[in-house]
Amino acid sequence: MKAIEISKPGVVCIAEREKPTPNRGEVLLKVNRVGYCGSDLGAFKGLNPLVTYPRVPGHEIGATIVELGADVQGWTIGQEVLVIPYSSCGECSACQKERFNCCMNNETLGVQREGMLCEYATAPVEKLIASEKLSLQELALVEPLTVGFHAVARGQVSESDTVAVIGCGAIGLGVIAGAKFRSARVIAIDIEDSKSSVAQACGASEFINSSRENVGDRLKELTGGHGPDVIIEAVGHPATYRMAVEEVCFAGRVVYIGWAKAPIEYETKFFVLKELDIRGSRNALPEDFRDVITMLESGSFPLDSVITKTVPMLEAPAAMDAWAADPGSITKIQIDLDA
Repeated sequence: MKAIEISKPGVVCIAEREKPTPNRGEVLLKVNRVGYCGSDLGAFKGLNPLVTYPRVPGHEIGATIVELGADVQGWTIGQEVLVIPYSSCGECSACQKERFNCCMNNETLGVQREGMLCEYATAPVEKLIASEKLSLQELALVEPLTVGFHAVARGQVSESDTVAVIGCGAIGLGVIAGAKFRSARVIAIDIEDSKSSVAQACGASEFINSSRENVGDRLKELTGGHGPDVIIEAVGHPATYRMAVEEVCFAGRVVYIGWAKAPIEYETKFFVLKELDIRGSRNALPEDFRDVITMLESGSFPLDSVITKTVPMLEAPAAMDAWAADPGSITKIQIDLDA
């Protein structure tokens, strides 16, 4: 079978892999749609320290069950599903707290282990989720949106909160949608005016261009001088890491999704003077998947604005090259393996 392979940093190609066979408790999937993730781009650029090469990427999945392994019940051939791409050991301190999303031994599809950007793949049934209302395109969009929804949950966002979201890429848009899902007021922050319309379509009521506006002044103007109740950082840059603690209100909450690639110096006085709650956010929990599916089933999410392009499998290597060359122009690429 054909698979997309990142052979080494800067090289992505179509490779031949052996078609898998489902083990007990597994199903064989015909993979129909796969979204490129930022972690895939990082692997392509050689910037993801968790990746070894060669690596088949892909963990944003829309697929069809084509074969049932032994002892599989409750699933049917022809059923369309998505796959929860994270593993968990069940034994570490995170797993003991039922926070399986941050298992210390987690292996994510396409990162620490082979992904599903290939014609066929197997998956254990406990990692499958189905929705009769969602298309394959939507199923492949669920997982990246759950990352934002989980960050919103980590920030304990409620309808009484004003939430500022730094970064309007695919993950940041999931944060915006997640905060809106909880009926919060959302302020989007990005360096590109072109992100304004899609941020507002996802639920932001205001937009700040941080490349030409003073973010602190604008946030105070929009929040009666206090600053946002919650700031969620979805960029992973030292400047935006600092911005979050500087601009959040007193007694506010900061959530970090982005992974800064360099050490960061802070004015730690903000941590103490404001008595901040500072939290990390990694991956997602099953309840985040359920919330995203509910949101997508409502038909309120702007799919056409978020999915920048859809390409056939043969064009997947060129699409990765183009994304790496101009990342600001791309929000989400999906690979249509049926095309």
